Amino acid sequence: MSEKLVIRIGQPEDVHDIMDLALSACDENGFVAPSPEKLLHEIWPALNHDHGMVGIIGEKGQKLEAAVLLRIGSMWYSDQNVVEEKAIFVNPDYRSAKGGRARRLVEFSKQVSDQLKLPLVIGVLSNHRTEAKVRLYERQFGKPSGAFFLYNAHTGGWKEAAE
Repeated sequence: MSEKLVIRIGQPEDVHDIMDLALSACDENGFVAPSPEKLLHEIWPALNHDHGMVGIIGEKGQKLEAAVLLRIGSMWYSDQNVVEEKAIFVNPDYRSAKGGRARRLVEFSKQVSDQLKLPLVIGVLSNHRTEAKVRLYERQFGKPSGAFFLYNAHTGGWKEAAE
């Protein structure tokens, strides 16, 4: 891989690789069991550039290194559109590799927000290496505008309960 990580825009033919990565993300960060149908409902339109996009690090036809799912829609209380980051996930095989994949995907998300002139809603919902993830986001965005809390759940907990 070159020194600079390339982020490409996902296409419909990336659907199976993205679904594999999304299910891995749910295994680690989901706090309830994932629905592949619901995942596909968010991913497929983004791969077709319908109210969203998927930024991908990794070559076509090879195991993906990382991705971000961005969707464009409105908040429940407004008609104004925003860019909503649904997930950023770095394949565990690439987390210790040089290049800062998560940072690059955050920067990509900011660029999309700037180009579309829409606010970006992005956050961390994880019980795994949470402090490091929050520090990364604080370096990119400044102080957070709130926090997520889980009651009677923890990320990855749905999988433990199913086993």
